[in-house]
Amino acid sequence: MVGREVSESCVDSMIIEMVSSYCDRFCSAKPELAARRIEAIGYQVGLQLSERYTMERPRFSDHLEAIKFICKDFWSELFKKQIDNLKTNHRGTFVLQDNRFRWLTRMSIDPSETNANTSDDPSVATTESKSAQSASMHLYFPCGIIRGALTNLGIPCAVSADMSNLPACSFVVRIKA
Repeated sequence: MVGREVSESCVDSMIIEMVSSYCDRFCSAKPELAARRIEAIGYQVGLQLSERYTMERPRFSDHLEAIKFICKDFWSELFKKQIDNLKTNHRGTFVLQDNRFRWLTRMSIDPSETNANTSDDPSVATTESKSAQSASMHLYFPCGIIRGALTNLGIPCAVSADMSNLPACSFVVRIKA
């Protein structure tokens, strides 16, 4: 039986529209609500996809085996490539590095929007530019996918993302005790 696939451009457009819709609706007043809703949708997608991709596999014996599955097989199903790098501290924290994350390849951050830190006080942080904030909202969906997939595999966790060097992206997975 041939697997069903959806056009990559359709998926990309759907994600862009979903993030845009939630940001237009909630970002000005409650950006954390938009982020939570986007992540929750990703979580449901991750639950369902991991169920599909592990249907004929035995249960994983440990956390590392499940994370390796996410990095190799799961990521390959989603993005037609494996995670580029996996790091761990062997205490429940894993960093999944994708050097060219497909959903960020067409994004850029406008350097003219960034607010320079003119204070000599290092405790005064620069505010995030609007384009950087918009790009970071697109990472809640894949964080939700990873968290949903791992939860379905019996691994409760928290997932965050860092996109300091577009289109590279790092996902930090912290296993809950």
